Amino acid sequence: MMKNAIKLLLLAVSLAALSGTAMAQGDRQRPTREQLAEVQARHIAEEIALDDETSDRFIETYCNFQGEIWALGRPHRQPQQQMTEEEAGQALKAHFAHSQKILDLRQKYYGIYSGFMTQKQIMRVYELERQMMARLSGHHGKRPGR
Repeated sequence: MMKNAIKLLLLAVSLAALSGTAMAQGDRQRPTREQLAEVQARHIAEEIALDDETSDRFIETYCNFQGEIWALGRPHRQPQQQMTEEEAGQALKAHFAHSQKILDLRQKYYGIYSGFMTQKQIMRVYELERQMMARLSGHHGKRPGR
């Protein structure tokens, strides 16, 4: 009888502990974009083995770059089937303009990175960034026909 009571007590304590853990996980907030960008920047800095000073500068610069990219927003997409020819032309021009703004930012930050990183390090940053984006989008470097 005493063994059963102890087992029941242990079961109750275990369930209480598990439910408390589950509730704590449910309350956890998702990281912000800024926090994710900083984690990504820290990962890149670690992968390319930057010294502490260069790493700090890279993380700050990378986060600023991401902030400027986010500030551009995303162009509004309308289903192609519902577009007139004129709307399709405007959508293409808006897409080109948005792509140009991104390219301008990439060139601006390439210039900044060049002030404290080597060209090979910068290339590696872009390579790692591309790999992370592919991983997040689920493409993992797969190309059609391969």
